[in-house]
Amino acid sequence: MPPKRQQQQQGYARTILNELSSPDNRSVVTAVTVFATGVAFLHSSWSEILLPPL
Repeated sequence: MPPKRQQQQQGYARTILNELSSPDNRSVVTAVTVFATGVAFLHSSWSEILLPPL
């Protein structure tokens, strides 16, 4: 009987990257990215563009 192949354990960063790029998690990752981008925009000085002129 041939020896069984052992899976090499991946590092922590590689495991996280694989989970984030998985098709099952794509909608969640997209939603979090859009939310974070919106918060960053509203917190920056660029958000003054949205204010009406006085």
